[in-house]
Amino acid sequence: MSFHDLASRLQNIAPFHVMELAKMAAALEQQGHHIIHMGIGEPDFTAAPAVVAAATQAMADGKMQYTSATGLPALREAISAHYRRVYGLDIAPSRIIVTAGASAALLLACAALVEKGAEVLMPDPSYPCNRHFVAAFEGSAKLIESGPEHRFQLSAGMVQEHWSPATKGVLLASPSNPTGTSILPDELKKIVDVVREKNGFTIVDEIYQGLSYEGAPFSALSLGEDVIVINSFSKYFNMTGWRLGWLVLPESLVPQVEKLAQNLFICASSIAQHAGIACFAPESIALYEERKAEFKRRRDYIVPQLERLGFTVPVMPDGAFYVYADCSALSDDADAFTIDMLNKAGVVLVPGLDFGPFTARRYIRLSYATSMENLQEAVARLRVFFEKRRKAA
Repeated sequence: MSFHDLASRLQNIAPFHVMELAKMAAALEQQGHHIIHMGIGEPDFTAAPAVVAAATQAMADGKMQYTSATGLPALREAISAHYRRVYGLDIAPSRIIVTAGASAALLLACAALVEKGAEVLMPDPSYPCNRHFVAAFEGSAKLIESGPEHRFQLSAGMVQEHWSPATKGVLLASPSNPTGTSILPDELKKIVDVVREKNGFTIVDEIYQGLSYEGAPFSALSLGEDVIVINSFSKYFNMTGWRLGWLVLPESLVPQVEKLAQNLFICASSIAQHAGIACFAPESIALYEERKAEFKRRRDYIVPQLERLGFTVPVMPDGAFYVYADCSALSDDADAFTIDMLNKAGVVLVPGLDFGPFTARRYIRLSYATSMENLQEAVARLRVFFEKRRKAA
C-alpha cells in the first residue's frame, strides 16, 4: 500500500515531539550516561498494595471475562460514591461509563459529538492528543492563544469571541497538561453558561483533578448535568499502564455512547476494573493523599529553583505535576535548548512545541513526577550547565 492509499485524516495528526527526546535520552543511556527524566508525565509511584492484591485475587478467581461495555456495576458505584465523598455531588452510577483509560473516554466523547467539519475550541497551550482526538473524527481544533494572564486557559470572553457557525463545543482540561493550572470555578461556570447559550457541548478533562493543591475540591460536574467530564485512574491513582478511566455523561447520551463503546472497545480490562474498586478503600485513599502531599512538596521545591536558574514561572501550577516555565531569558529556541540540556546536562525537559504554536519557542514543560533526590540533582546539573554557558558567551 502506498502513502496515497492511507486515510487523509492521518495528515492532521502530528507525532509526539517528546518521544523524539525520549529516544535521544535512551540512546545516551545505552552509551552509559545517567539521565534524569522530567519529560513524560507519569507518576513515579505505582498502584496501591490493595489494588495489586485485588488484581491478583481477580485473576486467581478467574474473573477475566468481558464485562458490560459500561463497566462493572460495583466500580461505577464506587466512582459515584467517590464523587459524593470528595465533592459532595450525587452522580448516578448510570451516568458513569468505565473506559480503557481517559484516552478511550475522550475518543468516545468525540465519536458521539464531533462530526465532519465541526470546530472545537481549546486553549493553546494544551495536551496535543486532545486536538488529535477531534481530528480523528474529521473535526478541527481551534486553538486559542491563552497566555499567563489567563492562567493558560480559556475564559468565557474568549469562548464568546471565537465561537463561529462551525463551532460545536469546547474541550478543556483543569488542571491542565502542560501547565498544571486550573480554570477558576467562577470562570468555568461562565464558560459553561456561554456554551450552553450556544447549544454547544462542554467536555472537561479532569484527570488531574485529584492532584489539586489549592482550595476546596471542585468538579465541573457541579455546573450541570449537561457537562461531560473525563477522568482516569492513571494520575491520582498511579495506574498509568492499567488503562482504566471513566466518562460522566448526561443520562440522554449514555445509550449512544454505550453503543459506541460496545463496538469500539467491547469493555475496559476486566482485571483492571476489579482492581480499580480497591482504589477507593480507605487505606488506598490515605496512601494517595500522602503521595499527593509529596507531589506538592516537590512543586514547592522546584518552582523557586527554576526561577533562581533564570526561568520564569508566570503562573504557579496549582495541580497535576507539571511546571510550565518561560525560558526566553535563556534561549530563543526552546526546542534546541532542551536538546542542549539533554546532551550537556543529562536532564530531559520538554519544549512547548507539542502543546501548540503560541508558546512553542518560549516555554518548556517540567514534570516533577520523580524523586526529590532526582529534582535536586537536576537543579545541580543545570546550574553547572548555565555557568558554563555564561562563561562561553
